[in-house]
Amino acid sequence: MSGHSKWANIKHRKAAQDAKKGKIFTKIAKEITIAAKLGGGDPAANSRLRLALDKGRAANMPRDNVSRAIQKGTGEGAETNYEDITYEAYGPAGVGILVHALTDNKNRSITDVRNVITKRGGSMAEAGSVSWQFEMKGVIEVDVKACSEDEIMELVLDAGAEDFITDGDIYSITTAPTDFEAVKRVIEGKGYVVSYGEVTMKPKATIQVSSNDAKKIIGIVDALEDLDDVQDVYGNYDISDTDLEGLE
Repeated sequence: MSGHSKWANIKHRKAAQDAKKGKIFTKIAKEITIAAKLGGGDPAANSRLRLALDKGRAANMPRDNVSRAIQKGTGEGAETNYEDITYEAYGPAGVGILVHALTDNKNRSITDVRNVITKRGGSMAEAGSVSWQFEMKGVIEVDVKACSEDEIMELVLDAGAEDFITDGDIYSITTAPTDFEAVKRVIEGKGYVVSYGEVTMKPKATIQVSSNDAKKIIGIVDALEDLDDVQDVYGNYDISDTDLEGLE
C-alpha cells in the first residue's frame, strides 16, 4: 500500500482479527523478547524495546505478559533463541513482498512462508531483489478533526518530520526512523491522538493492482500473518478505495 490511510486500515483490520484469534500478544511478546535480548531490558536505553512496548500498550497487552517477555530476553526467564529473518518474494502483478519473521526454527519458518507464497500464485525471491524497493520510515497518522492542517504541519516539520500530507480524513506524517519517537511525542504532547504510528518498511513506489489481484494479494498477506513466526508483512501494492471496501 501507499503507506497512508488505506495501508493503516488494512493493518487495523488484521490487528483486530489477530486479537480475536489470541495471536497478537504472542507476536508482540516475541518482539519484546528479542528487543530486550539485543538491547537490554531498559526501554529508556533501548529504542526497539520502546517501540515494542508501544505496540503492547496499543493492544492492551497484560503487564505480566510484558514482564515475562522482557525477562526471557534478559535471561531471567525460560530462554528461547529467536532469530530475526526477512524473506523476499513476488506476488501477483509483480508486487514485491517482504516478510519479517522471528523464529526459533528457520527450517520451519522458510517452509511455511514458501508454501503460502507459492500456493497462492507468488514466488520466493533472492535476497536483495525486493528489499531495495523499500526504505525504513516512521509513519504517523492523526485524524484531520484534531486540528488545522497548517497547525500540525508546522508542528511536525519543526520537530523533524521529513514529509507531511493530508490524505482524506487523516494527516500522514513521515519521519526518519531515528526521529519517529521525537515527532510522535511532540504530537501527543499537544494532546492530539495518534491513530496509527509505527516504524515500518515503506515502499519507494507502488504498483496499482486490479480488484482480482488485490484479492489475491490480501489473501497472501493474511495467510502469511497467520503464521506464528511472521511478525510483519510489507508490500509495494496500491489498492483503490472501491476495491479496498470490497475486501472488508
